[in-house]
Amino acid sequence: MIHKKIKIRTKGSGEDAYISTYFIEPTEQITRTKKPCVVLCPGGAYAFTSDREAEPVALRFLAQGIHVVILRYSVAPSVFPAALLELALTVKYVRSAARDYDIDTDKIITMGFSAGGHLVASYGNFWRTKQVANLLGLYPQTDPNMPLSRAEQEAFSEVLRPNAQILGYPVITSGPYAHRGSFENLLGPNHSEAQLERLSLENTVNENTPPTFIWHTQSDEAVPVENSLFFVSALQEVGIPTEFHMFPKGPHGMSLADATTAIKPDQIDPHVAVWMDLAVRYVKNL
Repeated sequence: MIHKKIKIRTKGSGEDAYISTYFIEPTEQITRTKKPCVVLCPGGAYAFTSDREAEPVALRFLAQGIHVVILRYSVAPSVFPAALLELALTVKYVRSAARDYDIDTDKIITMGFSAGGHLVASYGNFWRTKQVANLLGLYPQTDPNMPLSRAEQEAFSEVLRPNAQILGYPVITSGPYAHRGSFENLLGPNHSEAQLERLSLENTVNENTPPTFIWHTQSDEAVPVENSLFFVSALQEVGIPTEFHMFPKGPHGMSLADATTAIKPDQIDPHVAVWMDLAVRYVKNL
């Protein structure tokens, strides 16, 4: 395994933002083939990034022949859009490293749990916006009287494309079913209603939102399942290919839903744990 820790910096980044690579290393006994790569964003209410939703999940994908890059993105007191831009830079890094590490550039998948799911879904909705490209300096300096055409803008943004996204019990809505703490940490104490509305992600699904795999438990009290239901409805309205699994029982933050990641007995449920096999199958079938 090629395991590297790389600092990542953009406007507003915290000191501890970095990525960890989990690339399958080719050997004489392992056939060199292009492999999918999952860019994984742990949850943590934008206050921290969860260890339980990081390396244990990465190792499961790795065992199935799937590369992983974990993004430890900036959290409070850093505010939006720092983490979003860090995810953009991470996807850009994965695409630029594709030849060196045998990454299938048609199978670069962003994935997040809880608030990490909000980050991934935000990126899925916003990755092709001018704001993201401009903040990353993707567009070349041109004559201000000759702006780039839409086709040129899309060509420069293509390096940021996620081919699909996987969301585990994601924070989505800033409405009545919101996880308030996540939005307070993401936006800081002086945020506006307009910012909250824009980051209620069921409102911003569009034709550039990638195909999506979602799972959630119906009894989640911290981040109610309505978050996923609203998002699935918005995806359906736009016509985005979607796979959705709602399990009847289980608390928030189950991660792998087995003894590997459980810190409480109710976080172990073999019925819920099948989400991992379903996600692996989803990635391989893209």
